[in-house]
Amino acid sequence: MSTQSMLSSSRSRLEEIARDTMRNAVGRALVELGEQDRDMVVLTADVARSTRTYMFGERFPERFVNVGISEQDLVDFAAGLALAGKRPWAAAFAMFMMRAWEQIRNTIDRMRLDVKLLATHSGFSDHGDGASHQSLEDIALMRVLHNMVVVVPADSLEAYKAVYTLHLEYRGPAYLRIGRDYSPRVTDPDTPFRLGRANILRDGEDLVIFGCGPLLYNALKAAELLEKEAGLKIAVADVHTVKPLDRETIVRYASKTGLVVTVEEHYPRGGLGGAIAELLAEERPTPMLLIGARGYGHSARSVEDLYERHCLTAECIARRVREFYGKWSRR
Repeated sequence: MSTQSMLSSSRSRLEEIARDTMRNAVGRALVELGEQDRDMVVLTADVARSTRTYMFGERFPERFVNVGISEQDLVDFAAGLALAGKRPWAAAFAMFMMRAWEQIRNTIDRMRLDVKLLATHSGFSDHGDGASHQSLEDIALMRVLHNMVVVVPADSLEAYKAVYTLHLEYRGPAYLRIGRDYSPRVTDPDTPFRLGRANILRDGEDLVIFGCGPLLYNALKAAELLEKEAGLKIAVADVHTVKPLDRETIVRYASKTGLVVTVEEHYPRGGLGGAIAELLAEERPTPMLLIGARGYGHSARSVEDLYERHCLTAECIARRVREFYGKWSRR
């Protein structure tokens, strides 16, 4: 049975997962895969409950390791397990996973080891702990690595599918970036998940928005607002795989619309926006608007408060897109 068939086998299960948080969906997927693969091992850097990897630990204590607050050891331990033929998943907060970038580069990526890095609490999602815990640079650091696959799911269901796909269909280093709890639904059980293949969630010919992560929901709402208020037909694409990019879809929609916007919970420099700008500079130069974090975050009551501060709400995205469209449509 293919991964896609397996994921579609129980619609009621998938509907239940779609209503849950990203962390819980990923934790559940790890346990289910652990039932199938005795070589699967899960490691954490003393954040088992926060990353929901405790679920795996309770079910398979002999295949679960807490290395303590030491992300460098987490990565090297996972590398050693991979060299011994195991299938490790290493979990930490995205911000602190970056402490181990040297080890990720020199062990996992350079030797192309089959290690999956599960980075939680990414972007602004750890709103209560402030800027020190909010990771806005990690996509850039991971996608620059030669062999690393980088996946940024938009919602809980997509995160669940991503864990299955990365484990069952891809042997090599991968970085799976999820948030904390905020993940409004943008996909459904029938939405396919294929590495390196974007999903068109909304079609249009005036402009295309490429997005990833939970902010994709705001991008979709912005597109709806712009159609209602200005009659603009805006396509929205879910670019869940930031590396490798879906070159064919990106170039096709850049050619079709002539205007490109990117939206992400990350700095556009080096993130999804930077990746698409690099691609289009080579293959189809196109006017672009890159929307993302405008600086460090701060402690806030909710992730939505930080979206407001950084002009990442649906209304603010719509306003910026309309200004961008007006500037270029008159030329």
